[in-house]
Amino acid sequence: MGKREAHFMQLAIDLALEGMQQGKGGPFGAIVVKGDEIIGRGANQVPATSDPTAHAEVVAIREACRKLGTFELSGCEIYTSCEPCPMCLGAIYWARPDRVYYAGTRADAAGAGFDDAFIYKEISLPLAERSIPMIPMMKEEALSVFAAWRQKADKQRY
Repeated sequence: MGKREAHFMQLAIDLALEGMQQGKGGPFGAIVVKGDEIIGRGANQVPATSDPTAHAEVVAIREACRKLGTFELSGCEIYTSCEPCPMCLGAIYWARPDRVYYAGTRADAAGAGFDDAFIYKEISLPLAERSIPMIPMMKEEALSVFAAWRQKADKQRY
């Protein structure tokens, strides 16, 4: 990677260290870049906010989307201090950036006590075999809302 990418990655790593040292959360940082402008910054804030979704990537994506006034990040890049966990990976795919650069790997995170292997395993299991029971109910009622969505003339697709 070039100087530009190394510069942005170092900023994400700096956010990880800063957030951790301030006691906001774990050692994770992320930024969203459009062109050469940083439009979103995030450090892990899970304990600081009592929000299990306040991972660095999610925080940075939320800020970038607010700043741009949109729910997608085409034309943007995400730099994250570590390979995204399954939740962040899902958020990244929904946000649709052009690319993601990461520093540490999921194995590195596991070595620091952040092991997401159980989530990857759970995702691959049939619903009945997952450790958190997944109990289907009221399907017909839910399907009526999907039917209403299909008929909605002014829906905004995403």
